[in-house]
Amino acid sequence: MPDSKSARIGLHVRELRKRRGLTQRELASASAVSLATIRKLEQGTGGEPRLETLRALAIALQVSTSTLLRRDAPADEPAGDEWAEVRAALMTSPTPTYAGEGAPTARGLHAALQAAGPLFSSDRFAELATVLPSLLRDAGVLDTVDPLARACRGRLLQLTGWLLTQMRQFDAAEHALTRALAVAVDEQDGAATITTQCWLMLRTGRLAEARQLAERWADDVEPRLSRATADELSSWGWLTLRLSAAAVRDARPEEAADALRMAKAAAAALGREHTPGGDFLRTFGPTTVTLKRTENAAVSGRPDVVLQLAEQIRSAEMPPTSNNWNRHLLDVADAHARLRHYAEAVDVLDGINVASPQWLPQQRYARDIMSRVIKRRRTLTPQMRTLADVTGVPV
Repeated sequence: MPDSKSARIGLHVRELRKRRGLTQRELASASAVSLATIRKLEQGTGGEPRLETLRALAIALQVSTSTLLRRDAPADEPAGDEWAEVRAALMTSPTPTYAGEGAPTARGLHAALQAAGPLFSSDRFAELATVLPSLLRDAGVLDTVDPLARACRGRLLQLTGWLLTQMRQFDAAEHALTRALAVAVDEQDGAATITTQCWLMLRTGRLAEARQLAERWADDVEPRLSRATADELSSWGWLTLRLSAAAVRDARPEEAADALRMAKAAAAALGREHTPGGDFLRTFGPTTVTLKRTENAAVSGRPDVVLQLAEQIRSAEMPPTSNNWNRHLLDVADAHARLRHYAEAVDVLDGINVASPQWLPQQRYARDIMSRVIKRRRTLTPQMRTLADVTGVPV
């Protein structure tokens, strides 16, 4: 297998082209990618292709873009750091060359980012580790004077910061979110980045910092409820939820309750779940507030309240792989475990694993719940053993 990324991609293209029974000229015609570019790519010369070029080739070859970008390794080779290439693309400013093509375009990046959207919203982390380096590289060479290029770069950096926080790549996540805030196109865009930044602070134990940041931004963007747009209500509502989450963890229950009341007011004004611009990270409404009320009850050590609130939530209102929904289900599993409803706790964890098999192994919370279950059981069912393996709990 070639060492360089461009040579590796070229080999995948050549192998798939031959498997489909296509000549280079036929692939060029089917993909609208120039014959010269395909030749250079398969020869491993001329640098990396643009991501929009790989997308066109992938469609013509009837595979995903991540298939062309995949890194193969021998079965006996130890797993490396799957996020190393993402961090490198994020933290450095290379001057890439492209395989017989011009530089990436804002329109092409926008299309590639939209195509990658389901990878983020469906927790397909392995594919994202493969696709993100090229996306970040292409975004980095665009001139952000172009409004579309600026919006795309900001959105990509927001998503990257969210993903790397999920993957516990905290320093790189901080860098991505700082850069996203610097290119925010408006106040709502900035508030979305701050919401994720507060979550990063919560995950790293910076409770006072998260509380102060959320409070400052919530004060700045607070709308007049009678005139607020749905997007404004969503932005303000999420900031108040982050404020509440930081306060309850920082042993400030009255502040947490006050912030939660503000979030409920925003949700009541909306009257429904609202997703600004189709961004799954910004979905906000009455159900989201109830999810976070449940989370606060879990943090406060009130498993009975967690289960009471969970009864009020209709799962049909949330996508099965929504990060907020999965986090809620962990609270439910934890409540069952604390009340010694071990079979129910295991059933909830098993449901998460079926819906989000790449998400659950990343959650220390899930590992803690399974540890509690295992310590209380003399014998383990096959389901429990499977979940112990998934969450990394020794049996």
